[in-house]
Amino acid sequence: MKKADLNLVDGVPNIELLAKQVVEGFITGMHKSPFHGFSVEFAEHRLYNKGESTRHIDWKLFAKTEKLFVKRYEEETNLRSHIIIDNSASMHFPEMDSINADSYNKIGFSVLATAALMEILKRQRDAFGLSLYAKESEYFAPAKGNEKHRRMLLNQLEQALQKGSNSTTDTYKVLHEVAEKIHRRSLIFLFTDMFQADKNEEDLFAALRHLKYNKHEVVLFHTYDGKLELGFDFDDLPRKYVDVETGEQINLFAGNVKEAYRSKVEEYFKSLKYKCMQYNIDYVPVDIHDGFNQILTTYMVRRSKFL
Repeated sequence: MKKADLNLVDGVPNIELLAKQVVEGFITGMHKSPFHGFSVEFAEHRLYNKGESTRHIDWKLFAKTEKLFVKRYEEETNLRSHIIIDNSASMHFPEMDSINADSYNKIGFSVLATAALMEILKRQRDAFGLSLYAKESEYFAPAKGNEKHRRMLLNQLEQALQKGSNSTTDTYKVLHEVAEKIHRRSLIFLFTDMFQADKNEEDLFAALRHLKYNKHEVVLFHTYDGKLELGFDFDDLPRKYVDVETGEQINLFAGNVKEAYRSKVEEYFKSLKYKCMQYNIDYVPVDIHDGFNQILTTYMVRRSKFL
């Protein structure tokens, strides 16, 4: 497809079109994966369960198959999901004039990955909710499965791309607030780069454990730019590096700190992974340059175990 900014195209959010292409590409490749035969198209009917109301039985289908099927409606759902996106300033790194199908920063990746998840959830007739946060909670919508709800969430995702952010992060406080609002057992996905000035891992995992309190399953998508934030792939000229959330500055040559920096970051990643294993939280490090298949595959695996 041609590159296109994630703005409106003929009144239709292009983010939706891109998400559909991501999902279709994923489905096309599924026959080569362990999920061959797994349906990502929603069922029009389900088998009738003895003792329930006969009001919604499809009698025309019964005449053809001699089996009782009940028509399924949009409010019916197999799974409830909630997607949480960190919308702080660091998630808008690197700064970009436009975001398109082939080039995006961390927030662009997270938004498109969320739209793709919503597309699959829609096809499965599953319900989904959305939270956006930075220093404070910016948006919360409980899980629903109808089309009006999905359109509303797509609009919120668009706004997250367009308005930018100069805010710091308070992941821990917001996760506690979200946990208080999600009462029914859900599959929860969190997109965050795990950057916070007053980093305290114990506070983070206390909040993640709170999310698991009502038997929720939690998946942490640790979202990062592998080229810049892990590899520290900058030119070796004297540069001023500025923390986009705190404004702190430092002057240095990238080559002088590259190896030590990478070692520290890898150590931090390992620490997060082990902590997540300890508390039975799925930890998925996601390099925004590696595409979306890892996100969708993780969903498929977790969904099959969740139901």
